[in-house]
Amino acid sequence: MEVGKAPKIVVVGAGPGGLATAMLMAHKGCDVTVLEARDDVGGRTGAIREQGFCFDIGPTFFLYPEVLQNIFAEVGRDLMTEVPMVRIDPLYRVVFEGEGHLDARSCPDAMSREIARLSPSDARNLRRFLSDNRQKISKFKTILQNPFDTLFDYLRPSVVTSLPILRPHRSLDDDLKKFFADDRVRRAFSFQSKYLGMSPFNCPSLFTILAFLEHEYGVWHPIGGCNRVMQRMCEIAAELGAEIRLGEPVTSFAFDGDSISAALTEQGRYEADAVVVNADFAQAMQRLIPERFRRRWNNRKIESRSYSCSTFMMYLGITGDLPEVQHHTISLARDLERNVRDIQEDLVLPRQPSFYVQNACVTDKTLAPEGHSALYVLVPVPNADAQIDWQLEAKAYREHTLDRLSLIGIGDLRNRIVFERILTPDGWIEEQNIYKAATFNMSHKLNQMLYFRPHNRFEDVPGLYLVGGGTHPGSGLPVIFESARISSRLIADDLRL
Repeated sequence: MEVGKAPKIVVVGAGPGGLATAMLMAHKGCDVTVLEARDDVGGRTGAIREQGFCFDIGPTFFLYPEVLQNIFAEVGRDLMTEVPMVRIDPLYRVVFEGEGHLDARSCPDAMSREIARLSPSDARNLRRFLSDNRQKISKFKTILQNPFDTLFDYLRPSVVTSLPILRPHRSLDDDLKKFFADDRVRRAFSFQSKYLGMSPFNCPSLFTILAFLEHEYGVWHPIGGCNRVMQRMCEIAAELGAEIRLGEPVTSFAFDGDSISAALTEQGRYEADAVVVNADFAQAMQRLIPERFRRRWNNRKIESRSYSCSTFMMYLGITGDLPEVQHHTISLARDLERNVRDIQEDLVLPRQPSFYVQNACVTDKTLAPEGHSALYVLVPVPNADAQIDWQLEAKAYREHTLDRLSLIGIGDLRNRIVFERILTPDGWIEEQNIYKAATFNMSHKLNQMLYFRPHNRFEDVPGLYLVGGGTHPGSGLPVIFESARISSRLIADDLRL
């Protein structure tokens, strides 16, 4: 870095982590260039805009916006002013196939009454569950906010003292049994493990905090969809001086010895004092970093890791509205354990799948033309390890999924569909460059978290940093934004800003 000149930072990928890093580093006075392969920003938090409809590609709500609020505040902005959001209540409806439903409410008293409809004894334990998880999050937050560069980081007092409260040896479902005896109630507080692409029966118990965060801090809908947040972050980064270059994929990197020195595209060479990779970790490492530089994360190590499930997506523009369908609805298969086993162990298409539907137009009329609605349908399916022929299976699975919508009160939509886009696991690979179509990244097993997850400062290549769901702390928008804060602090320390 030349004395007296602003450090040059190149960010590869304009997903949420990359955009947050661009904002933070531009605010620190760095010369920031963002290189994005696609023609729009957001990555998995991108959008489909066709025929007056707008669909989020991936995430459809904001959970725990405090992290992003802090990032906006650090650059002198207010998140809720820049991107107005609505707090959803009910948070969502959980439908138990053939066994009723539960409307999750933000008010503990209202939520207790909902639980009491299914299990009066469990309703009495809600406040104990919330209190227990307030302790969990207070301990876990400190862990998530710091890098894990060495095994000695496990000896930090914040980590050691958290173990009795986080109970990492238990599964999420086992931990919930301390509070809720009814299977349906436990499912309503554990389906959130799907945000990590995992099963409640093997997901670490510390992730009960996901349901807690929803109830404690709310489920938020940004007006215009989640991608509107990405659009505004891009605009703010540019206002702070960052250069955003869309439709310009990075083809390779240049190195000075072992250190990274520049990003190369077909349009030019971008010198860098630091490079931040926000692309899918497994895919980008194997494509952009020669294996001789990746001693800890060689191709064999990347291949051997455990990856999340994938998803079969339907984005449907329909005539009319569905006022009886909640903004968010989760339908859980009658035999949930079988459903999970099909997806994660047997690697076969579930015949009676769980699914999620967003009917955002009950809250936000900007997402569809007048007299129409935008429906988002997500079905968890095996990742590419299953070697499913989606060209053969997609049409039949579409029909099966449309039939399954009757479980949440949606009749036959076929004659009402005026716009349709389907995204299969093949599409996640081809359009989003996601390794193995693992929509939720590397899974969050204990041996793939903290130190054992890719580090924010990539130790094998000086000058290379990582953000996004494939690195520490993990996937999901709040922790992706946290990864941007961690990596930005590391860059500032390393460059002595």
